[in-house]
Amino acid sequence: MPSAKLEGTKLSDILVQSNPGNKDPLRAVFDQNYSMVCSTIYRLVKNAATSEDLAQNVFMKMWTKREKIVINSSVGAYLRRMAYNEAISHLRKNKSRWEESVEDHQIEIPTASADEQIMGDELQAQINKAIDSLPPRCKAIFLLSRHEELSYKEIAQKLELSIKTVENQMGKALKMLRGAVGRT
Repeated sequence: MPSAKLEGTKLSDILVQSNPGNKDPLRAVFDQNYSMVCSTIYRLVKNAATSEDLAQNVFMKMWTKREKIVINSSVGAYLRRMAYNEAISHLRKNKSRWEESVEDHQIEIPTASADEQIMGDELQAQINKAIDSLPPRCKAIFLLSRHEELSYKEIAQKLELSIKTVENQMGKALKMLRGAVGRT
């Protein structure tokens, strides 16, 4: 379903439109997006069981608020953002508990040496400079893919381009970034 048709559409309407005659529209959305939601959460919390619990929370919140939620992109992108927010919320709630645990057990957390930190900062600065030097369309596509974690199809819909154009622009961006970072 093109994103232009989804802009400003209630989630409950999207569920009905995408599954006419289906008695359980949540099941279809769940089946299509569960693994993506789990992996998005896992990247932040690094615990499979917690990721699955938080993913369940995401789908429960989506279902209970379906009449109020307005989708401006795709259901997948919206769920990815919900998953990210759920993981961040979980980490914030459990931060003090984790810090107390670390203090109780006096675990020494390895830190990067000053040289490693400086090299890491320099590399990040080079990467940021290289991204800023990309042509505008190429830069937009790269940021949507890597920072917003949209699929090529979602990017194509959002920018009203063909998927092949998105693929070509991503290839161009990656080649330019490798060249810019590799020169140093």
